[in-house]
Amino acid sequence: MEAFEVIQPGPLTTIQDLGRYGYQQYGVPPSGALDDYAFRTSNLLVGNEEGAASLEITLFGCQLRVLQDTTVAVTGADLAAALNGSPIPGWETVPVRRGDVLSFPRLKSGCRAYLSVVGGINVPMVMGSRATYTKAGIGGLEGRALRKGDILRAAAARPVTGRARVPTAHLPAYDDQVELRVILGPQDDCFTEDGIHTFLQSDYTISIQADRMGYRLEGPRIPHRAKADIISDGIPLGAVQVPGDGRPIVLLADRQTTGGYTKIATVISVDIPDLAQTKPGDRVRFRQVSGDEAVTALREYERKIQTVKNSSA
Repeated sequence: MEAFEVIQPGPLTTIQDLGRYGYQQYGVPPSGALDDYAFRTSNLLVGNEEGAASLEITLFGCQLRVLQDTTVAVTGADLAAALNGSPIPGWETVPVRRGDVLSFPRLKSGCRAYLSVVGGINVPMVMGSRATYTKAGIGGLEGRALRKGDILRAAAARPVTGRARVPTAHLPAYDDQVELRVILGPQDDCFTEDGIHTFLQSDYTISIQADRMGYRLEGPRIPHRAKADIISDGIPLGAVQVPGDGRPIVLLADRQTTGGYTKIATVISVDIPDLAQTKPGDRVRFRQVSGDEAVTALREYERKIQTVKNSSA
């Protein structure tokens, strides 16, 4: 069924799911939602599977006309979401009617909001995913960001009855300074002791070169023992590359699949949503943790999502 007409797309609104896996060996990155937590919870609120295709709305300016009575949920960044000009709550279900207008007029906190609709956005699967990868023009709607006049369809699904919301204790707070937990490596031995110390003890500012591929950071340079180049190898989500200029780059969902720069550390997966909600000018700091600590954090993260799932059932 037709769900939305795009009145204004904003600077970057794309259709995303949880990603396209199994194709990195062919040079195709996973893509998918940058803020896994906000994305998954938005789907759970409206009764969808966690990975149903939804909208990732960056910064502000998106405006949509509702084409069918349905239910939506908005999570993630506070973009002053409104229905027919009146504010609507985030992190809970909101019934909408045909002819209503959803708008996201200004940025109050965070960077990316997620809009899920009952049934999920219905676009063709490409390599097992509906995620948009704009650099290759695949997935989503014709492999691109949304444009004015686009019509978005939703899959048929059972209507939502009642209201659901994310428990207050599980609502994230978005700040302009975040701490990112990292596991050192895989090439931390390519850096001097002073380089490791600099990396872990310095504040870095997100530069204007920050997008779905990765965030380039400005701050103290991290010295290498010798060269910055290595034989190209695989790049995981959250890898922190340090090229020859000594300035780190944190790689995200649309990252290249292999690279030849040394990687000093990897941001643990549960902290990627915090980074995804920052923007140019915000600051980040890195803290080393062990593998066991990362696993413990992941278990707690999944427990939070299970709590949302239980409260929305």
